[in-house]
Amino acid sequence: MHYQIVDHLTENQILELADLYKNEFWSKNRKYQDVAKMLVASNIIIAFVTDSQELIGFTRILTDFVYRATIYDVIIKPTYRKLGLGAKLMDAAINHPQLREVEQIALYCLPEMMPFYQRWGFTTEVGELRLMYRYQ
Repeated sequence: MHYQIVDHLTENQILELADLYKNEFWSKNRKYQDVAKMLVASNIIIAFVTDSQELIGFTRILTDFVYRATIYDVIIKPTYRKLGLGAKLMDAAINHPQLREVEQIALYCLPEMMPFYQRWGFTTEVGELRLMYRYQ
């Protein structure tokens, strides 16, 4: 499978990303305008596109580039799953040049995805720390 790694999305690819989000329970309510705004505010974007510029994989990272980074929205287009692209997307994120010196990288995932992310050293062992949320 041949694809290119890009760090920004075209207008059409943003539409494709919004469509991908609609197929996932965790992002089904995201609207195009909000997705476009989200992309502008993301520090790092990693996307896989085919030679025809079709979006087939995506993730984004928020970071201070020193102490913390959080990987969000690791997603592969359903027709391209089970081809190892999710692992390649994670490799690209973890090995991104701007993240090499970052002290800690975090992500959110479903329990059944934990073994996948553990391959890159992610763990639920965070000591006494607890994650807290404030919903609006």
